[in-house]
Amino acid sequence: MGPPLWGRLLDRHGHRLAIGLTSLASTAAFLALASLHPADYPALAAVVAEAAGLRTPPLEAALRVLWPHVVDDPQHRRAALALDACAQKIVFIGGPLLVLGLDALTGTVLVLTGTAAIGLAGAGLFLSAPPTRTWQPLPTRTHWLGPIRVPGLRALAGALFGAGITLGALNVVALAAGERHHADYLSTLIPAALAVGSLTGGPLYGRRTWPGSPARQLLFIGGGFLIGSLPMHADPAPALANAAAVLPGLFLAPLLVTGFHALDVLVAKHTLAEASAWLIACLGLGLGQAAGTALAGLVPSTLPAAAAGVAAGGAALGLLLLLATRRHLALAPAGAERKSAEPLAGSK
Repeated sequence: MGPPLWGRLLDRHGHRLAIGLTSLASTAAFLALASLHPADYPALAAVVAEAAGLRTPPLEAALRVLWPHVVDDPQHRRAALALDACAQKIVFIGGPLLVLGLDALTGTVLVLTGTAAIGLAGAGLFLSAPPTRTWQPLPTRTHWLGPIRVPGLRALAGALFGAGITLGALNVVALAAGERHHADYLSTLIPAALAVGSLTGGPLYGRRTWPGSPARQLLFIGGGFLIGSLPMHADPAPALANAAAVLPGLFLAPLLVTGFHALDVLVAKHTLAEASAWLIACLGLGLGQAAGTALAGLVPSTLPAAAAGVAAGGAALGLLLLLATRRHLALAPAGAERKSAEPLAGSK
């Protein structure tokens, strides 16, 4: 649960402290992993890896805070968020492939050392960017619970937690399908196909203005995400499995874009980084994906359809949470700006 803590630190003290501190700590942890030779000391390596993950710099939350200062128009900002989500998918596709290639050529030690160096360099570049240098936190007192006490944020977090379960379960589905069909390549191609779908859906969604409130848009997108996850339950042949994995991806980036964009009207500006970090934690490896991987991992590897049922169940859970809490999301029309530093009515 590191992201919300670092997000709060960013909201209160700015980028230099939050990102500088966590990037140095994360770099040190990766360098320690490289010197440990993880295969020889698995337990200690697991502890150090957990420390590295806990200290991951809150760059996504930091970007979300900066977008209103870089892009003034709310609709243009939604397009920028779509571009942001797509850029992350490129990282998720290219990063593992780069690691696999370097590991085959140079070994794990150099890969971990390179990861530490690239992460530190990326944080340095981010901190040196003009928008980062000029942004200043708002000196406003915050409730000790932070933005998570806002019902609308909890609704979004629940929806993204369900989506995270789907993503984590689909990774297990990919492994199980590879074993069942004797096609090991599916373990990487299915997640890559999901990312390709997100790369496609993000620009298509972000390039135009969609009717309805954020609540209605989220319900539509959540329904599409659920429907898109169902074909994997049929345990399709390898070629069809790759095509089926694209379908939920088409709705993943729009779900993220709409969720993050809705924060402008759900939470106070001085808590935006922490609110964004909560969404990231619920979707990502901190909660949602970890839960999906664990639940689907309980299913025998010979039953990829059952693991796919966990994926569909996560999408259904997210949609049900959106339906149950939609009144907390219907606070303002799409694209409206949050001007006050205090939460909206209904957030107490």
